[in-house]
Amino acid sequence: MNQRFPWPDERLIKAAQNGDVTSLTTVVMESQPHVRKFALSLCSSPQDAEDAAQEALIILYRKIGTLRATGALASWMFRIVRNECLRQVRLLVPRSDEASAEPEASAEPSAEDAVLHRLEAGRIAAAVSALPRDQRQVLIMRDIQGLPGKTVARSLGLSTAAMKSRLHRARATLRHALTAPDQALARPAGGDPRP
Repeated sequence: MNQRFPWPDERLIKAAQNGDVTSLTTVVMESQPHVRKFALSLCSSPQDAEDAAQEALIILYRKIGTLRATGALASWMFRIVRNECLRQVRLLVPRSDEASAEPEASAEPSAEDAVLHRLEAGRIAAAVSALPRDQRQVLIMRDIQGLPGKTVARSLGLSTAAMKSRLHRARATLRHALTAPDQALARPAGGDPRP
C-alpha cells in the first residue's frame, strides 16, 4: 500500500517560523518523506540523495524563518534539494579521486559513469527549475510527489482539465529542454579542436 504523507499545514509552519520548537520539529518530520523523494529523483545515487536530503532538512530547521509564504514550503524545499544535488556535482572531482584510490573501485569507467549521471541529474534539476512557476508546481506535485490529479487541481484551485493542460505543457517543455542541449553537447567546447 502506497502511503501518502501530507505536507505540514500553514498553521504549523507559521508556529515554527515564530520559534515554537515543537512545531518546528513536526514541520521537519512531516517534510522528511517529501524531501527524500525529491532527493532520490534529482541526485544520481542513493548516497548522494541521502546527503542532500539531510542537508536540506538542516537548512529547513535553521532557516524556516526566511520562508516568505507558508504555502511555498514544497517549492522552497525542492530548490534547496536541487541546489544540494548540484553542489554534489561540483564536489565530484575530489570524490572520484577518493573512489579510484579504493582497491575495489574500478578505475575510469565508473568515474565517467558517475560524472555522466550527476551531470544528467543537474540538467534535469535545472530544466525543472526553469519551468514557469505554474507549470513547475503542477509537475512537482503530480510527477515528483506523486499526488493524484484531483488533489493537485484542488490544491492549486484549478479544474482537472486545466491541471492536465498545465502538466502536459510542463512535460513537453521539460522534454524539449532536455533534448535540445544534446546538440550543444555534441560540439566541442572552445571551438573546433582540429588544427
